[in-house]
Amino acid sequence: MFDPIGWRLPRLSPEPSSQRHPFHPGWPEVTPLVLLPDSKKFPQGIRLRLRPLVAGDKDAWRTQRIRDEKFLRPVEPTAMGTWKDAHSAANWRSHFHYLGTSARAGQIVPMVIEANGQFAGQLTLGNIQHGGISDCWIGYWVYSKFTGSGVATAACGLGVDHAFRRVGLHRITATYMPENPASGKVLAANGFREEGYLRRNLHINGAWRDHHFVAITREDYSTTALDRLCSSGRVLGRLASDK
Repeated sequence: MFDPIGWRLPRLSPEPSSQRHPFHPGWPEVTPLVLLPDSKKFPQGIRLRLRPLVAGDKDAWRTQRIRDEKFLRPVEPTAMGTWKDAHSAANWRSHFHYLGTSARAGQIVPMVIEANGQFAGQLTLGNIQHGGISDCWIGYWVYSKFTGSGVATAACGLGVDHAFRRVGLHRITATYMPENPASGKVLAANGFREEGYLRRNLHINGAWRDHHFVAITREDYSTTALDRLCSSGRVLGRLASDK
């Protein structure tokens, strides 16, 4: 174990312990390292994993999100003030403190999407509930340098498997806007099914927006999301960790 408030990512085994923490299972852990197929942007493929968000991610987080305002603002909750203000160093500290506190309480699993060793976005398992509910939601964003290369689909698959196999949940939900069909395709590729349509569900980019509501449960498939992505060719396979 380690304190994710620290500045360095420690040497975590790519093979998590078979035992889960009783209060915050699945945190802090890294996922398997996988290889994505070649693409125009990355002719040698991408080595991808999810790992815990740490304090040292501040500069990459701020830089990437500020650069990608035109992609992120239309699909994310309305920011207070300017986009740059919303991504100030002070707001990073507040955001990071909230995520760290919630992770230690077992309510959130905040992960970095790491592509070829670089910060490439975030994936979060949120509103984690155990017991008779046993579910969470999944959300993600990917830096534009890596979009179109299968990163979001593979990262989502790793997040799904982490929620089911390490956090120990039964059901995962997600939403996406009708104006963002690419996100719907990512979720569908990982086995999510449509369950409803939410009217004026979230305040996005200055207005209340409709969302498709999708979900997946452990019983829906007999294989892991990673296995299914490998079978469909979206992921080439699992790699030995480079630690």
